[in-house]
Amino acid sequence: MNSQRPVNLDLRTIKLPITGVTSFLHRVSGIILFLGLGFMLYALSKSLGSEEGFAEVKACLTSPLAKFVAWGLLSALLYHMVAGVRHLIMDMGIGETLEGGKLGSKIVIVISVVMIVLAGVWIW
Repeated sequence: MNSQRPVNLDLRTIKLPITGVTSFLHRVSGIILFLGLGFMLYALSKSLGSEEGFAEVKACLTSPLAKFVAWGLLSALLYHMVAGVRHLIMDMGIGETLEGGKLGSKIVIVISVVMIVLAGVWIW
């Protein structure tokens, strides 16, 4: 299939629908969780290893940078969880229409924003 149509690869001009944005963010949050898993497991292992290790991890998590990273990982987890529940609901046949998909995407974003803000209040 040889097509002579022009291809637009400028990401600044591509406009995704809301369903595409939520799908993209779901994938990005999964990648962030995968990359952060090593750090989280290291901190868990160190904190459970000894009282000194727990104190070190606790002291490390008092810095603003560590709080920001923890908030970012928790935000990725919350968004990924909410979007995953949406996918499970769609697997049951609910919200598979175009309008249902748009509504589901809006609900995912609203619930995620509320949960992420609450997580930020809890961490800071």
